[in-house]
Amino acid sequence: MMRIVTWNLWWRFGPWQARQKAILTALRELRPDVVGLQEVWAADGENLAEWLAGELGLHCAWAASHAPERWRRRIDDPTVDIGNAVLSRWPVVDQDVLPLPAPADTDDGRLALYARLAGPGHDVPFFTAHFASAPDASAVRCGQATALAGFVARHRGGTPFPPVVTGDLNAWPDSDEVRLLGGYKTAPAAPGQVLLDAWEYADPAAPSATWDAANPYVAPTHEPSVRIDYIHVGPPGPDGLGHVRSVHRACAGPVDGVWPSDHAAVVADLADGPGPARA
Repeated sequence: MMRIVTWNLWWRFGPWQARQKAILTALRELRPDVVGLQEVWAADGENLAEWLAGELGLHCAWAASHAPERWRRRIDDPTVDIGNAVLSRWPVVDQDVLPLPAPADTDDGRLALYARLAGPGHDVPFFTAHFASAPDASAVRCGQATALAGFVARHRGGTPFPPVVTGDLNAWPDSDEVRLLGGYKTAPAAPGQVLLDAWEYADPAAPSATWDAANPYVAPTHEPSVRIDYIHVGPPGPDGLGHVRSVHRACAGPVDGVWPSDHAAVVADLADGPGPARA
């Protein structure tokens, strides 16, 4: 089994130093094999993802935003970088970065990070992305989904393990952009490419909101609770390789009195060896 996690870490907002410890505790309890992280900070020679990787005994890939200025103005600190990261139990043997398209007047440097992982028996093509957040930016996110799908198509080959695409897509599950990225409820953004939302395998009664009004960092927005964080996986490879065995929400409450982030995480367990075939 291969445990995948995606989590937006809320950069350096709120009580970030206390949250840093809570994030580590939460990830340590999950015991992930691979983690896709968004809103990761780096400053003064320190990097949150690299620190987490060191504490957890994992490898790390990191990509800084190409346009962090809007973020820096929000916390009045011109020195802090923001980006995406991948933590992995297995070595990172290749990586690439894709700046995601956005109008110049709203571009805040969102990106997608690719890391090829030397997994058990097969390389794993792994991706993590962070889409635009404005509620009315569905068209922008559709452009970002199209760009991400092409990025996945360029890097997914050379291994029987299906691509794993994680991230904060800032979009509801039935939105145009999520349907476009998946490619199985509408025409795929990359011809012939299907990326299955791992939540299709979830217990229908399980709590799903990763943007949750129960979170005190979310409550002041008065926005509805909804799932906006995703793990997508390509169709299973030979003998069910990469098949989603289970999926659930995690990190959806306080750790020692501290909420780690404004987002909950999503956890999926994938088959990393032969499994029963579907008739």
